[in-house]
Amino acid sequence: MLEFTRLKNNLKKNTEGFTTIRLALLCDSSSQHLNLALKGYGIDRQLSLQIYEAEYDQIEQQVFDTDSELYSTNQEAVIISKSSHKLLDEFYVTSLEDRNSFAERKFAHLKNMFFVLQNATKATLIHTNFQELNDQVFGSFASNVSHSFLYQVRKLNLLLMEEAQARQGFFICDVQSLTTEHGLQHVLDQKHLVKADLIWSLEFLPLLAKNMVGLIEACKGRLKKCLVLDLDNTLWGGVIGDDGLEGIQLGDFGIGKAFTRFQKWIKQLKQRGIIICICSKNNEAIAKEVFEKHPDSILKLEDIAVFAANWNNKVDNLHFIKNTLNIGFDAMVFVDDNPFERNMVKEAIPELDVPEMPEDPVDYLPFLQALNLFETVSYTEEDSLRTQLYRQEAERVSYQQVYKNENDFLDSLQMTAAVSTLNSFSLPRAAQLSQRSNQFNLRTVRYTETELEAIAASLNYSALVVSLQDRFGDYGLISFIVLKKISSAELFIESWMMSCRVLKRGVEHFVLNQIVAVAKKLNCQTIVGEYIPTPKNELVKDHYAKLGFRLNGNYWLLDVASFADKKTFVQLAAAKNTNEVISA
Repeated sequence: MLEFTRLKNNLKKNTEGFTTIRLALLCDSSSQHLNLALKGYGIDRQLSLQIYEAEYDQIEQQVFDTDSELYSTNQEAVIISKSSHKLLDEFYVTSLEDRNSFAERKFAHLKNMFFVLQNATKATLIHTNFQELNDQVFGSFASNVSHSFLYQVRKLNLLLMEEAQARQGFFICDVQSLTTEHGLQHVLDQKHLVKADLIWSLEFLPLLAKNMVGLIEACKGRLKKCLVLDLDNTLWGGVIGDDGLEGIQLGDFGIGKAFTRFQKWIKQLKQRGIIICICSKNNEAIAKEVFEKHPDSILKLEDIAVFAANWNNKVDNLHFIKNTLNIGFDAMVFVDDNPFERNMVKEAIPELDVPEMPEDPVDYLPFLQALNLFETVSYTEEDSLRTQLYRQEAERVSYQQVYKNENDFLDSLQMTAAVSTLNSFSLPRAAQLSQRSNQFNLRTVRYTETELEAIAASLNYSALVVSLQDRFGDYGLISFIVLKKISSAELFIESWMMSCRVLKRGVEHFVLNQIVAVAKKLNCQTIVGEYIPTPKNELVKDHYAKLGFRLNGNYWLLDVASFADKKTFVQLAAAKNTNEVISA
């Protein structure tokens, strides 16, 4: 449970080995308690938040003075919180004739502030939206009056949402949604608001801190990618093996309605790009009948990436799912109605997120929604295909068992790859891959779309994207490489990342051949690589050594002239457009 006192006590804990993140906190009201809540919740998440807290109500002074203390350190994120009460005070001194345009004028000011910030720093920008306070001047009729405060603050929030869609690196901390969920009386502290200009109640601060830290974590690639579900009394009411298909509770009546609503939400997560898997003690064929034959089942077999229903213990099945998907347990959430099973999994796999589900199925959906486990800061159309991609990967894993020789298996996959320079089509997916890729990421550099646009336009850079397909289907974009010419003779691999879905496919040999081809075209004699270790990328610590690079200090060097193309089971696809690279 999130309590302010507990988060405050967290500050006494040793944070050695935690990931350090530097951020700035700018508020137009007292912010010291929010500062403590952020640091305390960060410790829950094994983050050491180094926070620059601006002085009281100094947002504009800090932002528009580029010599201010805000810009003296290399902040990774800037959080700006403006209160609706201050906004209301400003609204009241606005003339009646100007109130119709109040939201537009405030937004223009905020947009100018965002522009200055993002031109002076590379920090992620997080701005709270405004609580939709009804000052009751017009009562319920406020929604009908364009110059009421409620009308204008709603309009301002809409303008901020539209700006978040258009501006890279800008995200909204949705205070208004949190207020709706928890109630204004629990969010605001009226006494402290009057006495000390403390906006948020101590009860609400941990929830606000959780939301803010969740956004920062998502920007850093710490995301939940997979939802693993039990079946009986979790996805439906009843036990399929005992009650039979006709005894399963789903649909629009009774408790079945709660399970149907739950399945609808899961379906939406799947369409957003969350991988859905099953981990159940059950007869597989009987369990699948619900998805295939029950008329009220929202989820179908094609929505499930890995279906592990057998009589093995769930810890073993979760390991099987993890290995099939090739993702970390820290990217997974396991939902099970049975407390015994949950506790066994928690003890065996502490890094796996296992929510303590409520006893009543009616509470499943609101409980999980309130946890906000699946925070994200990006979305592309390819995300909706993710389950299909992982279903294909499960087929590959099964198919591989037929082959005793790994080379024979790789050859049988009939892999072909398209290599292209970074363009407007691939740019959003490349940015997303940079945000989410952790295991195969040599330097773990995160890029925004704006930064990638600048790289694509620069003569000093060559940025390649690689898409792969095989006999089972299309992997989509699986690798992204940023190459920088640092001298007339040297080409530096600024970033090299690959999707975990193609590990152990030998794709890295194919990609290296493409990198060398670029180096030759640029007349570079040496390719320079660097490995920067993180808690998640140990997988590639020997990457350059295995590829034939030699270590020189902190860098890995490859001589272009003596390089012989690596053997690979990936064939280069024919170029389809002018953006695609034709290499040796």
